[in-house]
Amino acid sequence: MSNVLTNLKPRNTNQGGDGRALVELRNMTLRFAKQTVLNEISLSIPRGQSLAIIGESGCGKTMLLKIVAGLIRPTTGQICFDGTDINALSDVEMTKLRRKFGFVFQNAALFDSMTIGQNVAFPLVQHSLASGREIDQMVFDGLAEVGLPETVIPKRPSQLSGGMRKRVGIARALVLHPELMLYDEPTTGLDPIMSDVINELMISTGKNKGVTSIIVTHDMKSAKKIADRIVMLYPYSRLKPGESQVLFDGTPDELDAVKDKRVHQFVEGEAGERLMEMRRESAEGMDGGFSETPMHADTVAAKDHEKRKRTGQRPE
Repeated sequence: MSNVLTNLKPRNTNQGGDGRALVELRNMTLRFAKQTVLNEISLSIPRGQSLAIIGESGCGKTMLLKIVAGLIRPTTGQICFDGTDINALSDVEMTKLRRKFGFVFQNAALFDSMTIGQNVAFPLVQHSLASGREIDQMVFDGLAEVGLPETVIPKRPSQLSGGMRKRVGIARALVLHPELMLYDEPTTGLDPIMSDVINELMISTGKNKGVTSIIVTHDMKSAKKIADRIVMLYPYSRLKPGESQVLFDGTPDELDAVKDKRVHQFVEGEAGERLMEMRRESAEGMDGGFSETPMHADTVAAKDHEKRKRTGQRPE
């Protein structure tokens, strides 16, 4: 990997804290038009905690992660990082703050046109935080930390297995020595052994580096192994009026004892009542008794006109 940077600012590795919550969500709501994705979510995440966010598809897990990272602004509410309301920051200030975040995307999200070395070095180059030779050493150290040899540095992402790409994604996220790690489905698509390799990496990152972690996952085995705390979200559209979107917030041991059927069915992977509910929704939609997007009267009339023309009937 070529060395292209000179006279760059040194990296700030100060990660001191004063015991306050590192991340706080205060009555956070996210809406798109009339659709509510997240409704009045309040969470306090202490420094050094490993939090797993679980829940079925569509409940807003990934959106919550993006809001914490400042990639999406909530409709209402506050998101605070170490006491700072990130919604009040300018784009320049938010970019600077993101140096304290490490984000591991689904499927690693590596740049196909770059080598592995360039991918890992990307945050350092982007933020101008090290010199050329320092970058080379940091890339080498970062890959070694996730168990990858120096020989992968000149390769392209397409030349690596899925598990190796995931580890490269983690190395890239850790190269800035973040205070907060955000993982979006880190074990999806991996075999059980490689999934456990990724789990062990996340555990060691939290314990050895004192990093706070938020992990979005469907993998219950991983969630119970890596998390100090588990939060389960439920799709807002299926809640009863006034019901909290957070169905569970507690330890992995407490999760096994919860009596809420919706939590139990998700944890055990049982279709049960949810399958019956989906069939009812489908039947109601077909019978015309239920529609999320009812047709406008003009649209119905236009469709009837076209049908009469196709069948040779005189249009009304």
